[in-house]
Amino acid sequence: MSQKLNKQIMSWAFYDWANSAYATVVMAGFFPLFFQEYWDSGVNASGNSFEILGFGNAIASIIIVLLAPILGAIADAGGIKKMLLACFAVLGILASAGLFFVEQGEWILAIMLFILGTVGFSGANIFYDALLLSVSPRDRFDFVSALGFALGYLGGGLLFAFDVLMFLKPGLFGLSGQAEAVRVSFISVAIWWALFSIPLLMFVHEKRTNKNSFSSQAVLDGWRQLVHTFDQVRKLRVVFLFLIAYWLYIDGVDTIVRMAIAYGQSIGLESDHLITALLITQFVGFPAAIAFGLLGGRIGAKRGIFIAIWVYIGVTIWAFQMDSIAEFYGLAIVVGLVQGGVQSLSRSFYARIIPANKSAEFFGFYNMLGKFAAVFGPLIMGVVGLLTKDPRLAILSIIVLFIAGGVLLWFVDEDKGRRMAQELE
Repeated sequence: MSQKLNKQIMSWAFYDWANSAYATVVMAGFFPLFFQEYWDSGVNASGNSFEILGFGNAIASIIIVLLAPILGAIADAGGIKKMLLACFAVLGILASAGLFFVEQGEWILAIMLFILGTVGFSGANIFYDALLLSVSPRDRFDFVSALGFALGYLGGGLLFAFDVLMFLKPGLFGLSGQAEAVRVSFISVAIWWALFSIPLLMFVHEKRTNKNSFSSQAVLDGWRQLVHTFDQVRKLRVVFLFLIAYWLYIDGVDTIVRMAIAYGQSIGLESDHLITALLITQFVGFPAAIAFGLLGGRIGAKRGIFIAIWVYIGVTIWAFQMDSIAEFYGLAIVVGLVQGGVQSLSRSFYARIIPANKSAEFFGFYNMLGKFAAVFGPLIMGVVGLLTKDPRLAILSIIVLFIAGGVLLWFVDEDKGRRMAQELE
């Protein structure tokens, strides 16, 4: 194979194919709808299913916010990124499978498993992102990072399409109804995630470090390293500035992903159409993520990120005034064109300006900010919606995050950041 698609790169990228099943089928797709209509239906006296889901997402995100930098430091100290990735993936896989056994009305158990599954998904991604530096040379970061996201969109979309068909036509699969179809879909996610994680675990070779092998002391060192890492991030001014910019604009991206279905429902759009639109986003995202990776290699990752930010500003304004399902489908297509691109180019840009021998440690901070964004963005929408009683103004408020993130990104000097990172290696 060519250098672009050797065994290590493809094995690494297929983990995105594996775990995106959870992100698409569980997190964005069936869990939010099924929670309200099955597990929480007529049981929770407050009737606030939406708020409970938000609380569950917030708890999972806060756990990762607290753990990410520490886990990264421990992994770098012991060279055990693959082992920790496997541990968190197993947690997510078991939690997803466990949702099959949750009976109607057991909303507390359902939300607890969702929190565990999301922690497993997010925790494993810390080490998956960090392994990019082990499988790819620096001049291929844009392409390889985009390949992972592209395969994630395709893999997650294919399984989601199968599960949606099973949901719409349960009799074709010998199932008693839609409720059983959704429960079986959680099992399908666990199997898919486990099966396609095998190539990474078998064929990706983690780069050796000059640090001591993992021991119980590494755990204590990880806590000490957390303080040291923050000090290094603060001193690496380019990295620090980029992380603030990233936190702001990815906050807007994540908020749109997590709140799209809820927003659609709030303005009167039907759930079946919203699920279909989510499918469209997945399949558009597959070629678009690859195209953005190639674009980043041609014009630079920073310029590619700027293009995506401008598109998201337009999407936010469009969503504010839309009033038909046709427009929602159009938005789904446009979001699919840039969502994978802004994620993949951000990851590859960041990989260029951090010390290679401290990749998990620095990606711990990177993921920490990403997960904190998943708390802060919906909170902005919630506050604006509560004060104005208008979901349209709530969605429009996100535009501030894209503008602020873009302004800060303008001042990030990639060449200077690369030089500073190399001095610390």
